[in-house]
Amino acid sequence: MKNTHVVIMAGGIGSRFWPLSTPEFPKQFIDILGCGRTLIQLTVDRFKGVCPMERFWVVTNAAYVEIVKQQLPEIPEAHILAEPAARNTAPCIAWACWRIKAEDPKANVVVTPADAVVMNPEEFKRVIKNALDFTAENNAIVTIGIKPSRPETGYGYVEIVESVELRVESGEIRKVHEFKEKPDYDTAEKYLKAGNYLWNAGIFVWNIETITDSIVKYKPNIAADMERMKTDNDVKEVFPQCEKISIDFAVMEPAAADGKVYTHPADFGWSDLGNWASLYDKLQHDKNNNGSVGNVYFYECHNCVVHTEEAKKVVLQGLDDYIVSEKGGRLLVCKRSEEQRIKEFSTE
Repeated sequence: MKNTHVVIMAGGIGSRFWPLSTPEFPKQFIDILGCGRTLIQLTVDRFKGVCPMERFWVVTNAAYVEIVKQQLPEIPEAHILAEPAARNTAPCIAWACWRIKAEDPKANVVVTPADAVVMNPEEFKRVIKNALDFTAENNAIVTIGIKPSRPETGYGYVEIVESVELRVESGEIRKVHEFKEKPDYDTAEKYLKAGNYLWNAGIFVWNIETITDSIVKYKPNIAADMERMKTDNDVKEVFPQCEKISIDFAVMEPAAADGKVYTHPADFGWSDLGNWASLYDKLQHDKNNNGSVGNVYFYECHNCVVHTEEAKKVVLQGLDDYIVSEKGGRLLVCKRSEEQRIKEFSTE
């Protein structure tokens, strides 16, 4: 599509997937599904046909630039933006959008995380193209909202405004009333029953004028920092001083209050793949509900999730509801019910 750019955010360290993911080599650069492609490569794959490779951008930690070049050699080197410090998603997105505007003042932009999984890429492309058509003609921000299948407490939600007029006016695009933080289980159940709440996938679509004007309006300090970043030395000096804030808090919530945010409800098999539980859901299971990547043999095991692709052979016996992962000489054997402690284990 003309003037379409894709920005991939790839700076996270994926600490909940230790030892598979480490600060030196995080999950977005790993073939976590055992399919022969890393998560960031799968992200690029699903946008092919939406945007040519010369209009892809990756924002990542400076330590990961060489990994990005190795895994995505088709992306222009000048479009790999190396963050000298982690400052959350608002400065990350602002930097990419300021750079895009300098190259293409009529750009229409999709921003996506590098580590999500989409099981139906054709439906994904259809939804993204719909959103791009909308933002090409409107001063509006579109977030992709995933139709919930369960009362999930690990995701933020988007509350839709119920309006017949909006359906007629903009097809599947719906107006956002409010963003909701991750709920407790009872609240998540209420959202599911209400029918007008979607999971916030963290995928955003906007034209370049809308997003840069929004950042100027809602976060003028970040906009001012972007204007100062003319050279590599400027980036090294200014970027680490940027306010550390998410795009949701910085722009999406105040823009929604001003009536400028819309959502495209979608159902394309999305997962943010943020933890071992979400990986377990995406793997094929044997007759005892074990899911694995690698050469794994199960005996009297049930409901386990195992990732040991570097090991020649792994034999497990008598485990119920366990996570097992081995990489780089590090081994994790952990009850699935204790997954929230993995960050703690990784620092021991």
